[in-house]
Amino acid sequence: MSVFNLEKQNDIAIITMNDVTQPQNVLNRAIQTDYEAVFSQLELDTTVQGLIFKSAKPGCFLAGADISMLQGIDSVAQAAESSELLHAMFQRIVDLPFTTVAAIDGVCLGGGLELALAFDYRVASDSKATKIGVPEVQLGILPGGGGTQRLPRLIDLPTALDLLLTGKQLNAKRALNAGLVDSVVPAALLERVAADYVAKRKPRRKQGVINKLMKIGPMRSYVISKARAQALKMTKGHYPAPLKILDVVNRGLGTSLAKGLKIEAQGFAELLMTPVSNQLVNIFFATTELKKDSGVDSAETARDIDHVGVLGAGLMGAGISYVSVAKANHTVRLKDISDDGLAKGISYVGKILDKAVSRRRMKPLDRQATMAKLTGTTDYRGFKNSDVVIEAVFESLELKQKMVADIESLAANKETIFATNTSAIPIDAVAAKAKFPERVVGMHYFSPVEKMPLLEVIKGSKTADWVTATAVELGKQQGKTVIVVNDGPGFYTTRVLVPYNMEAVRLVLEGVSIEEVDAALEDFGMPVGPIKLMDEVGIDVGAHIVTTLNQAFGNRVPLIDGVERVLNDDRQGRKNGRGFYDYSESSKGKRVDETIYQVMQVSNHGRTELSRKDIAERIMLTMLNEAAYCLGEGILRSPRDGDIGAIFGLGFPPFLGGPFRYMDSIGAATIVEKLSALQTEFGKRYTPAPVLLKHAKEGTSFYS
Repeated sequence: MSVFNLEKQNDIAIITMNDVTQPQNVLNRAIQTDYEAVFSQLELDTTVQGLIFKSAKPGCFLAGADISMLQGIDSVAQAAESSELLHAMFQRIVDLPFTTVAAIDGVCLGGGLELALAFDYRVASDSKATKIGVPEVQLGILPGGGGTQRLPRLIDLPTALDLLLTGKQLNAKRALNAGLVDSVVPAALLERVAADYVAKRKPRRKQGVINKLMKIGPMRSYVISKARAQALKMTKGHYPAPLKILDVVNRGLGTSLAKGLKIEAQGFAELLMTPVSNQLVNIFFATTELKKDSGVDSAETARDIDHVGVLGAGLMGAGISYVSVAKANHTVRLKDISDDGLAKGISYVGKILDKAVSRRRMKPLDRQATMAKLTGTTDYRGFKNSDVVIEAVFESLELKQKMVADIESLAANKETIFATNTSAIPIDAVAAKAKFPERVVGMHYFSPVEKMPLLEVIKGSKTADWVTATAVELGKQQGKTVIVVNDGPGFYTTRVLVPYNMEAVRLVLEGVSIEEVDAALEDFGMPVGPIKLMDEVGIDVGAHIVTTLNQAFGNRVPLIDGVERVLNDDRQGRKNGRGFYDYSESSKGKRVDETIYQVMQVSNHGRTELSRKDIAERIMLTMLNEAAYCLGEGILRSPRDGDIGAIFGLGFPPFLGGPFRYMDSIGAATIVEKLSALQTEFGKRYTPAPVLLKHAKEGTSFYS
């Protein structure tokens, strides 16, 4: 059965795409023969006076190229050839002598948009599912089907560059405003309006004087140079794709479309062969696998969720409430100990929705409907029928155990799941006094919840598989990338972060300036330095977690006097305006508080013999080693989960692929050699993990 169905209504040809072998329409080698056949048939029919191209898949026009094809390409020449093939396929649309219209309903991304750009007109449905963009930069490549050439020729250059360099996806209305589509209509009218456009002549699109000037000579050079400076600022030079996109666009606009397409094919090929693209593609496949992962190895499945209870209306509780009502579409009962705290939590959710309304990403009526799903209380009224209750209170084991008992007594006739948002307290400890420990699970969110993509689900030794699967499904509904880890102090993300942060503090105590420590890790690729991160998370919170891990692991996670001195000086970080950085009105956290060195008893903080590379390596090795310990001890289910957890939860540089991909790229033997040297100099905290020693001895890798 062909992927493309060709029918005629009077003298109008209608091609409908529907690949029944795939959940979404994608471009791959398997459809090429069908594509060639349908367009050959169309070209031979002299009675056709127009063409409408549409999809039969609800919510999907064309999702782009099948990314798995990229893994089969192993040379620059082969990659360039695959790009040129797309150019040839889409050129057949351009060369048709009659008017052509793409009727877009649903996802239209990457190669999907590039195909649509080959049509004379584009009409889009106003469906929420309609998303239009070119996200290839997120895979470390550039659009290889004409996107870098046709997009800047169709719309203004700054907007085209914004789409190409960020990979952002536009809804139909924003795509109309950008000039990507010619009309936006209800889905029911899409084909009728497309037919109206078919009746028009091929367009002669006129651009304003300013738009024309931006694409020629000095003005184009200026726009490109400004975009380049911004790209370098954002990526610190770690990602080659944005710079290559700018080069390809610039050179392409300076020549003919045909020559520009050849420049694009070469640029696509060169990027596809880079290690950065390889790692970003690995991340894509890992996240795709996780979307299908139930989180359990048994046949148990998630149970339905209608009502969610949230305990604690602080930033975490309010954020959890937001993703539960706005993304998961559940009703939520939010509890706090005070009316004032409750009001602030509900207001926090409202402000997030207000921002969406102001940006025209949500209608006011939808905002009201979403807020109606959220109610508040200062007692347990309304919690009796909760399917899942998530606690988001401060790190007190006694308080969490009391909440478990409260919920169990309230919902005696219902199998309510109790999820704790603890970042370090073992789940088995929280469930130790529970009547139903099998219903207790960890759901570790990251702050701010509405922005951070990761959810770490923690399975206790008695947690039932259906409970774990339900927690995973709820996380996915909330828009999270979910990993499941087994119970243990600090679980995975917190456990690997602690030695990383503490080694940064040790370097400060040894005389390296705070600015230099943070800059070294930012140069490495982390979004924020470790000292700055401690201020943001809360120095008191971090110290509590260090104590917990020290009790579990002894001298491998030793306590540091310097942190205790900082706390004794009432420095908790940004939240109380006193930390490693200066939060006065003149600084607002941008400068280090120079008095911190006196508090930490550091007499000289001008040590310079360590390079930034040396500083970053010493700190980062602690995280890599601890990640290996977590895998070897069974905390992690796989290296994949460790990589995704570190990237999406801790900001580990995506271009390096995650801790395990990064260690594989260096080699276990080299990692062990470096750790052993540091162990000799600094002690047990650098003792290589047994799994690293094994890989070093056998010459194997985590992904081998």
